[in-house]
Amino acid sequence: MSNLLKFGIPKGSLESATVELFRKAGWNITLSSRSYFPSIDDDEMKCNLIRTQEMSKYVEKGTIDVGIAGRDWVMENDSEVVTVCDLVYSKVSRRPAQWVLVVTQDSPVRSSADLAGKTISTELVGFTKRYFAERNIPVTVEFSWGATEAKVVEGLCDAIVEVTETGSTIRANGLRIVETLMTSNPVIIANKSSWEDPWKREKINQIATLLQSALSAENMVGLKMNAPKVRIDDIIKVLPSLNFPTVSNLYNAEWVSIESVLNEKDVRRIIPELLKTGAEGIIEYPLNKII
Repeated sequence: MSNLLKFGIPKGSLESATVELFRKAGWNITLSSRSYFPSIDDDEMKCNLIRTQEMSKYVEKGTIDVGIAGRDWVMENDSEVVTVCDLVYSKVSRRPAQWVLVVTQDSPVRSSADLAGKTISTELVGFTKRYFAERNIPVTVEFSWGATEAKVVEGLCDAIVEVTETGSTIRANGLRIVETLMTSNPVIIANKSSWEDPWKREKINQIATLLQSALSAENMVGLKMNAPKVRIDDIIKVLPSLNFPTVSNLYNAEWVSIESVLNEKDVRRIIPELLKTGAEGIIEYPLNKII
């Protein structure tokens, strides 16, 4: 295999967030509205824009070596791929996507077992069929081209399997969630043959590590300050840190430099407390990666 990694960028809701994540991880991807082949400043990589619903199919076939897709669509396609790692895109959503079984408020259905002999509409046909088959519940599963909530409201089916984050849209349509069938988040998936290639595996792991480190840095900042040495203990009590703050001696032996990493939302509360303990020259700076 050549030293070129073909990477699938998810087209759609994750597209811009993925490009930004790569930027923070150290790669610049340039998109064009007229091309499905974004450019990337890495001679060892080639990018393709592929819908997340189809990503695992192309990875399984080896059309691309590795890509980012929703776990739900990997399961829907029943693809034989290597799941390298999870990616939690907090900038896109603070909640994982959930595929839920939904009925009308007045439906007698209280569990999936109550749907025996009934009809379910969903975009996630393959997964839904397997879910009910594994529980020996005979149902008819029909593909929905859209407006899935409306179909159960209008009586075109007995239930639907739909994706949600908070359930607010489902409740707003006068519907009720019966069960959660699956929780999904983006994952990096690799072709099995590509994963067995030493060079490609190392490259994939490098990308995964740096993408995860960029995600870990989201909403985190660095905080640096000078303080009298005699106040170190007081400052450390105030200052949260991933482990322990870094303390370095300054030219003036009576003073130290203290550095820490913390959640950005804590800064507004902590800075006034730090000033009271004698900290000076406080600097807050953004982080791209935490490894």
